[in-house]
Amino acid sequence: MRFNEEKSKVMSMSKRKRKEQKEIAIYLNNKPIAQVNRLKYLGIIFDKKLTFKEHINYTANKCTKLTFSLSKAAKLNWGLNHKALKTIYLVGILPILLYGAPVWVKAMNIESYKSKLITVQRIINIKMEKAYRTVSNEALCILTGMTPIAIKIEEAAQLYQPTKGNTNKEAKVDTNTGVKHWQHPAHTITRILEENYERSPIQTFTDGSKKEKGVGADIAIFESGHHIKNLQCRSNKRCTSNQAEQTREKIATVCTDCQITLDCLRNGNIHTFLIEEIRKKLNEMTKINWKIKLQWVKAHAGIRGNDLEDTLAKEAAANENIKESYKRVPKSVV
Repeated sequence: MRFNEEKSKVMSMSKRKRKEQKEIAIYLNNKPIAQVNRLKYLGIIFDKKLTFKEHINYTANKCTKLTFSLSKAAKLNWGLNHKALKTIYLVGILPILLYGAPVWVKAMNIESYKSKLITVQRIINIKMEKAYRTVSNEALCILTGMTPIAIKIEEAAQLYQPTKGNTNKEAKVDTNTGVKHWQHPAHTITRILEENYERSPIQTFTDGSKKEKGVGADIAIFESGHHIKNLQCRSNKRCTSNQAEQTREKIATVCTDCQITLDCLRNGNIHTFLIEEIRKKLNEMTKINWKIKLQWVKAHAGIRGNDLEDTLAKEAAANENIKESYKRVPKSVV
């Protein structure tokens, strides 16, 4: 691996108050590396004391310039209306203010840093509401319906850890699985029947139900038209009924009244934990010469298996004696 000494920088980072040695001689390829007091890495400006003051100033100035550039098109009686300015703020300015928030969120404990970002939000709020400059920032947030920027930054930082920062296999949030766990497209065989309901020697009917006491799923297995077995399971009460639909085993023809699950299996861009587990099971069954077919059936249409598992799923959701088998809650709940 080779490094370009001309593009490389060195910075002494320490939170100590005592004076550190200012100049540090570091060489790369027999050439001295320039020493700096701040360094931009992946869009975040780090300073030698890790105060992130430079980053906040840079972000505030950038967003202020963007906001003032709207002045030509957002006058008091004409120009961009409230809805247009709100869209510009949410899509164009707010993402810049929140970028890297989990890294520098502690800097918001310093009032001078916080006030810089509040000023940016205040300027766009005044233009959004066509208000006087004397209106307080708190009142402007209420009038525009915008969450105060300090709270948004704290929210972004707290949301990161459970949804993206947690690498534990026993994650409590249903996030996308890692790329290395995805099923290869060439090995993903998902046969979804589009035609009308048809019978096969072995049929599995599945359904999920959400109640106040919890979320339950049921699997009713039929062989040659005879009901031979039931499998009931419960999920965490914060899970969704759609997740309950996806918590099941796959044997022969799987009949479900959940069109969302079948659409997710078709979509190669969806890699949530449960969807990837279903694809993995389908692949494993195919390798041992099982023909797995997925079929949508209309709910409450007089199909014996569908009506049976609908009743049993509701019982599983209400039965607190069944141990929870799935506890990953969707990101929307977080």
